[in-house]
Amino acid sequence: MNAPGRFDGSAAGRVARLLAGELVRPVSPSVTTFAARLVGQAPVMGVLFYGSALRQADPEGILDFYIVVERQSDWPRGRSAQVANALLPPNVEYHEQVVNGATIRAKVAIITIAQFRAMTGRRTVDTTLWARFCQPLRLVWVRDAAAADDILRCLVRAVAVAAWWAACLGPAEGTAERYWESLLERTYGAELRVESGTRPRSLLGGQEDRYRDLLTAAWTASGLSFSRQGAILRPDVSAGVRARALRRWRLRDTLGRPLNIARLAKAAFTFTGGARYVAWKIRRHTGIELALTPFSERHPLICLPWLLWTLRRAGLFRKRSRPPGA
Repeated sequence: MNAPGRFDGSAAGRVARLLAGELVRPVSPSVTTFAARLVGQAPVMGVLFYGSALRQADPEGILDFYIVVERQSDWPRGRSAQVANALLPPNVEYHEQVVNGATIRAKVAIITIAQFRAMTGRRTVDTTLWARFCQPLRLVWVRDAAAADDILRCLVRAVAVAAWWAACLGPAEGTAERYWESLLERTYGAELRVESGTRPRSLLGGQEDRYRDLLTAAWTASGLSFSRQGAILRPDVSAGVRARALRRWRLRDTLGRPLNIARLAKAAFTFTGGARYVAWKIRRHTGIELALTPFSERHPLICLPWLLWTLRRAGLFRKRSRPPGA
């Protein structure tokens, strides 16, 4: 069995074909319009669309994009934001646009192609990128065929890493869905995530065939033999390989939360449009409208005490009375 992320070149073709067919499936024209406006004149390689808004359209929701560039300087922002993105990728920005009369909102992460390769490689201790990019994606904007190929190779690597860990950390035998659920439970556990315990299963809903085909194709490409009896798969992973993989996973599990806490701290200074994003989240979940000034948009940390005071006055932090007998 090859190391995670290492494929036999010819056998990897099926994984690449499965992903390529998925990347070019059509999405809402408003999404492609948003992406094209977002890119503008920047020398971007490509824009990937993923997440809950791809799985289920929500006019009041938020889109998730990853912008892939060759150099940090290819995306317009300050020098400090470029340095922060180089040290701890990705940076995240919040953008709003009016498309066909409707306000569309998006979180936009920026990453270089070199960071993309590293964070979907077999040596990475950060689960953030490969765990997301083995999930459904669309390439909604791309510079040229060469850029598309570079991005696709990174996605193939992400699937390779995910499939390897699924085999080594999952059950001795089970359905493809069980291997993916087990893996996603571990990656969510390694990150600072607030989703419920049913989240991994919900990600697979309606996509079971897709995940099964990717898993078996990736195992074949990595040289992992497995048997199949009906829907039950049994990868040929020795006890020694499992034990070594578990030791390696402990490092990833240990570092996952500190990495995400560091990203949250970094976002306090680099999250462009963060104040508008917070205001939208508060309105969506509480109905409270925050009237942001240009100053508060530029300096959200300075205005944080005012924000908390405003929310307190609106009753957001007021304790709810307990029902009789509670």
